[in-house]
Amino acid sequence: MNTERVGFIGLGNMGGRMTRCLVDAGINVLGFDPVVERAAAAGASAAASLADVMGYADVVMLSLPDSKVVESVVEGENGILAHCRRGQTVIDLSTAAASSTVRLHGLFAGKGVYYIDAGISGGAAAAEKGALTLMVGGDAQAIDAIAWAFKPIAAKVIAMGGSGSGHTTKLLNNFLNAVSLAATAEVMVAGKKAGLDMHCLLDVLNSSSGVNFATLNRFPKIVDGDYLEGGLTGKLMTKDVALYVDRVRELGVVSLNASGPLASFGLATSLGYGDVISNRVVDAIGDVSGGVRLYDKSN
Repeated sequence: MNTERVGFIGLGNMGGRMTRCLVDAGINVLGFDPVVERAAAAGASAAASLADVMGYADVVMLSLPDSKVVESVVEGENGILAHCRRGQTVIDLSTAAASSTVRLHGLFAGKGVYYIDAGISGGAAAAEKGALTLMVGGDAQAIDAIAWAFKPIAAKVIAMGGSGSGHTTKLLNNFLNAVSLAATAEVMVAGKKAGLDMHCLLDVLNSSSGVNFATLNRFPKIVDGDYLEGGLTGKLMTKDVALYVDRVRELGVVSLNASGPLASFGLATSLGYGDVISNRVVDAIGDVSGGVRLYDKSN
């Protein structure tokens, strides 16, 4: 009988999928989410409070929208910092500001608790299959000790260095993701208006120097009307780019290319696409380009 136990806080789009993978691997999971029904949907037992989660498991995972929410869960009244125990490990799978992560790491270290930042990549599809890529920061020995908890959710785990390095890597990756998605959306709308066949255009791009993740994995579906719903929303993409800008400013690096995706996803939000998958940015660009849609439903 498997006796491994995990506490999981945040059972939304990504957290719920990761929880299901842990449960399917035979790990006992006690989950906490403001929407109580999400625990059962993910196959976990439902916790009544954050204190219950911290009392249940030696390994606790967080999957939350941003640093503000992470800080409230950690430091708020009856937050997890108040109920942690020496020797526990808290794994933050959120997309968060590295400076906040490092600060929280110090607070947990003062209580003898390991705080590991683990940025995730792969989206909902990879989370569903337990095939995420994790970019992990924190104590090397602590990371090795929790390899069993990563195994059901990730195909690749890469240790990036000390505290904050995992979340920094995540922001760098997400920025490139945002740039390629926004730029490819613009190109595809232009191609449509020029009368180009969408599949032929993608064939050229994917065989040429313009190839990127969006041309390979997103737009072959989008041009057939499948927006791959369920992934990162437009608002969250904008948030991630803003966090990237903050991080590179902290590092003393000039960001010359952030204005494009910020404008693109800002436009999408202003036109009502902020709460749906970020791939809908192509429709926002299409809206202001004469009502263009890549997929012709009449065909």
